[in-house]
Amino acid sequence: MISKKCLRDVRFSRAYDVMTKNVVYIEGKATVADAIDLMRKKKVSSLIVNRRDHSDAWGIVTRKDVVNKIVDPGKDPYRVKVFEIMSKPLVTVSPGLSLKYCARLMHTTGIRRAVVFDGKDIMGILSNTDIFNTIKI
Repeated sequence: MISKKCLRDVRFSRAYDVMTKNVVYIEGKATVADAIDLMRKKKVSSLIVNRRDHSDAWGIVTRKDVVNKIVDPGKDPYRVKVFEIMSKPLVTVSPGLSLKYCARLMHTTGIRRAVVFDGKDIMGILSNTDIFNTIKI
């Protein structure tokens, strides 16, 4: 059984404390095959898709996107571009946001990861796995 203190510690930890700082980027015009290769090489489950310019929003492409939008319908990953399957705009959280609010946001929006953004730069990615791994039993 998880103690109330352990759960309280998790709920009041901050996004910055547990986020994954290794953010890997890709261009939207890259092929999905390029994205698969990069995910494997960097051992990540998602890539941030760069903005075309400062007025544009970042996107994200995940392993789930590849499976659901390429493998399932039988599309050729060498012919499909990342921008065609990415999610955009990103759901972001501030670095100081409590994990209880991050978890609530992720649950209500149906996402498994949120980008940690300080208002100027992407600092990391917070996943439900990062939150889960903070639970001490």
